Amino acid sequence: LHTPHTPESRLAELGIVLPAAVPPVAAYIPVRIAGNLAFVAGQIPMREGKLIASGIVPTAVPMTIAVECARQCAINALAALKAELGDLSRIKQIVRVGVFVACTPDFTDHPQIANGASELLQQVFGEPGKHARAAVGAPSLPRGAPVEVELMVELVAR
Repeated sequence: LHTPHTPESRLAELGIVLPAAVPPVAAYIPVRIAGNLAFVAGQIPMREGKLIASGIVPTAVPMTIAVECARQCAINALAALKAELGDLSRIKQIVRVGVFVACTPDFTDHPQIANGASELLQQVFGEPGKHARAAVGAPSLPRGAPVEVELMVELVAR
């Protein structure tokens, strides 16, 4: 018997253990469900209670670390969804990903950093993990994070 892949089983295969959802640091909630859409608030690259890196790309944070930060942000977004939904199998597809990169004004490689989040989502969800995306530069991000990622996902109709 072949059991279908679930997002949780794919995470396990990838060696990823979802952390506890990062609590909000201001006046917002981590996930808002509207109809069959779930909007995940911007996630910064927290791991074990602290930022993986801080500062501006590429001067203080090299590209390779910024890509890892984007990947961690996506993992944290999945943790927020799991806390809200109870089961990631409720996700029908990833609709849109917004990636913000704290960077110098002349930096133009935002898409390569955003791929850290996008590729993880596609590894976990397969075809339904492919999404629309915006990758933009910012002069700074909360807590000095080099990257912030937000998600919009469609849920399976109940």
